Amino acid sequence: MPSVLVVEDDPSIRQSLIEVLAEHGYAVRSAADGFGALREVTQVPVDAVVLDLGLPDLDGGDALRMIRGISSVPVLVATARDDETEIIKLLNAGADDYLVKPFSGGQLIARLAAVLRRTSHVPPVRAAHAVQGPRPAPAAEPLRATTVGELAVDPGARTAHLAGRELHLTRREFDLLAFLAQHTGQVVSKRRLLTEVWREPYVDDQTVDVHLSSLRRKLGERAAAPRYLLTVRGVGIKLVAPR
Repeated sequence: MPSVLVVEDDPSIRQSLIEVLAEHGYAVRSAADGFGALREVTQVPVDAVVLDLGLPDLDGGDALRMIRGISSVPVLVATARDDETEIIKLLNAGADDYLVKPFSGGQLIARLAAVLRRTSHVPPVRAAHAVQGPRPAPAAEPLRATTVGELAVDPGARTAHLAGRELHLTRREFDLLAFLAQHTGQVVSKRRLLTEVWREPYVDDQTVDVHLSSLRRKLGERAAAPRYLLTVRGVGIKLVAPR
């Protein structure tokens, strides 16, 4: 039975989250503040953390960074903040995914199951409440190193360099860049990226947009002035060598 730590200061919301998770087969522990969450994570390992940002003692972003300093446990951030810049900061700080409040119990369960699949944890399966997800993707052939202009991407070494300078990418940013590099010059739809990179086609397209925005920034470009990542409106995104 996978275990989840719920970090939420509002008692009624915390209880609602606990009930939804327990109903779907999770063993649930809880904390009402950031330092309580840190104590829980260090005392007994959990399979995932659902972390609210509006905590009374610590900003949730600081709590996330502290958790990352002591554990690689998957963290699903629950936030009322829908600003793209803030979300990018959270993903760069180590969040595995995020939910913008208010959200339904079904959305929480689906996102949590997706995070557990992506991080090699196994979500619970219960006949009465099982959440259906896509079938696991077939094993892919080893990816080749690719050079596009001054951008070099090596999936085997999980490194990316731009003009000889190593890019410091999050796990998901690298996966996204590596997939696009393997399909250089091809327009790839967001739905395909969600299916083949995230392996979760039912996640909101905004997830891709947030990661593309962060990736563009690290490549030194903007959506309005692209160099490597070109958006084909209404179709998708493609990686190309700058002209």
